Amino acid sequence: MPPPLSLLRPHDVSSGSLAVALYALLHHFPRTFPPPPPASPSGHSKASLMDPLEMQDDSKKSNKPKYSKFTQQELPACKPLLTPAIVISTFLLVGILFVPIGLASLSASQEIVELVHRYDTNCVPLADKVGFIQDTKTDKSCTRTLTVPKHMKNPIQIYYQIGDFYQNHRRYVKSRSDKQLRYKDAAHLTKDCEPEVYGADGAPIVPCGLVAWSLFNDTYTISVNKKAIEVNKKDIAWQSDKNKKFGSDVYPRNFQNGNLIGGAKLNESIPLSEQEDLIVWMRTAALPTFRKLYGRIETDIMENDQLTVVIQNNYNTYSFGGSKALVLSTTSWIGGKNNFIGVAYLTVGGFCLFLALFFVVLYMIKPRTLGDPSFLSWNRCTLDYPN
Repeated sequence: MPPPLSLLRPHDVSSGSLAVALYALLHHFPRTFPPPPPASPSGHSKASLMDPLEMQDDSKKSNKPKYSKFTQQELPACKPLLTPAIVISTFLLVGILFVPIGLASLSASQEIVELVHRYDTNCVPLADKVGFIQDTKTDKSCTRTLTVPKHMKNPIQIYYQIGDFYQNHRRYVKSRSDKQLRYKDAAHLTKDCEPEVYGADGAPIVPCGLVAWSLFNDTYTISVNKKAIEVNKKDIAWQSDKNKKFGSDVYPRNFQNGNLIGGAKLNESIPLSEQEDLIVWMRTAALPTFRKLYGRIETDIMENDQLTVVIQNNYNTYSFGGSKALVLSTTSWIGGKNNFIGVAYLTVGGFCLFLALFFVVLYMIKPRTLGDPSFLSWNRCTLDYPN
């Protein structure tokens, strides 16, 4: 038996007796290490066979992610094989469909007769335009004579066009109360209507806000060959707006009675759901130059007829450098005059036909076999696949 470790002197511990000293040290103290886990019949320990998630406590087991086809990206998916035949056929189909639609749209747009006349520069004196338009005692009527270029079939839409008016400005769009417009008992809900909230007597304005306050107030009286014709102003607003956004029991109150008059006044005996000029105006435009429907002429106007329009030039676009124009237009199955739709369809369809022809020529000149390994980058310029 080897001597105790305490009896060994330093010079006795040589390279040969070092193993003896370590053996005496290990057997001098009792074993305190836990026994290794029992091995399975296959030779692996039980701990090595357990799932790491199963070794956690029960509180952590509830967080175990469940199997899902969505998270594992195993949902059914369409993975088309883009062969030359499929690519060429797709471009041909798009081109064949889009070109006729573009031609039909462009033809319908060309048939529309549109008459646009800007009157804001001719209906005010050249000296002080802002002072003239703000003077309530001055007669602002202006007579303009127009010649109809082509036969205009009824119904003829009358629009007013305003330029450089940013109805999409964030503060302008938010300055309204939709609940006040819809419900009779919501007249006090004016927190979003700054700065047009209360009238001169301190009562809330109905409808409040800058959008309603700036209502367009120019008027047009039209005569054809010195014979007055009626302008129908009914059903010019969206039916959904009339039924769902403006209440039939909500009447204007304290409107345009403040220190600064913005635009047109409203009849306090007519509910908001029937004041269609207001409904059309409060559907704010997305672009700074926009058109809004004023009314309809339900009689035909022949070619070269003299159209006389008496304009009450009341709306102030001069303070911000805007413009005003009167627009008379017929309609077709695509709506008003718009060449962009037809040009866009023709452009896309023509481009697709060009690509289809290009791929056909390319495939005939230099065809490629699908799955040919000679086109792989690591197989190029080798002995097996020379250039």
